[in-house]
Amino acid sequence: MAPMVLIIGATGNTGRSVVEHLPQLLKDTSLSSARLLALTRSSSSPTAQQLAKIQGVEVIEQNWVEITEEWLRDHEVVRAFVASHNEPTQFAEEGQFMVNALRAGVRYVVRISTTAANVHPDYRAYYPRSHWAIEQMLDQPEFDEMDFTSLQPNGFSTLFLSGAAEMVKSFRSTGKQEPLRLIIDQDTPTGLVDPYDVGVLAAHLLAQENSAPHNGKRYVVNGPEDITGEQVTKLAEHYLGEPVKDVRYADLSVIVDYAGNYPGPKNVIRSLKYAPVTSWEGKAKAETTSKEVLELYAPKRTVGDVLRQMLDGKAI
Repeated sequence: MAPMVLIIGATGNTGRSVVEHLPQLLKDTSLSSARLLALTRSSSSPTAQQLAKIQGVEVIEQNWVEITEEWLRDHEVVRAFVASHNEPTQFAEEGQFMVNALRAGVRYVVRISTTAANVHPDYRAYYPRSHWAIEQMLDQPEFDEMDFTSLQPNGFSTLFLSGAAEMVKSFRSTGKQEPLRLIIDQDTPTGLVDPYDVGVLAAHLLAQENSAPHNGKRYVVNGPEDITGEQVTKLAEHYLGEPVKDVRYADLSVIVDYAGNYPGPKNVIRSLKYAPVTSWEGKAKAETTSKEVLELYAPKRTVGDVLRQMLDGKAI
């Protein structure tokens, strides 16, 4: 059998573009004969069915947290993309996968991390500490046989624009304005990045002939330009055709609601309110993008591009 490149989270916000771009990028490399195995929770979803049409891609239903060392070895996985969840069990589950991957002979893993300024052992939100712990684990000499790269997007535009998209859609349906709730700060520039672009960057890394230059690296990823909450409001007004009557910047109501409905430890989930603080402090500007990112694949899609697609479904 040919070697396998495993895509975990293939139908997610970053994994889809990995699957769409990687086959072409691998064509002229030593991995040109590699098979792509795309994991999904539902192979009948429209996205999964579309990906299954790509030559060289196999889409299967598989819970990645249940993948064993033997499974990886049987499928001859040599490289992997990992876009983990950010539930409180992340470290245990992603950490187990990494140990299994090492023992199965996987040579290179590209993983999605989080906001670079948050990845510290004492950060007040819980999930950046999980990313820090995973990266520290992979840095240890016991993992010398498996290269890794962590991509640290400073903020996904789809998340930060969700309030604007929901508000405009509601207005189009009812003709009445609901409050515009934005996680982003009113005046602080932030380099929001489209998760699709992050997946394309990951595909470029997975297609590298030699992963060693990228081993152990944490690459900060931003979009092509900074944007403020006030500018997002202007974009929303363009689609409304009238001024926004009630805008609430640095709004954390979505986190409050999520914590209230969460079946597990609510105190841990409530710590999510600290996640956007560094962006409000100006630590997530486009200028922080790693130079290697700009050399490999500089993200292209602006916040305006992403909001247009979220509202009208038109790819840019």
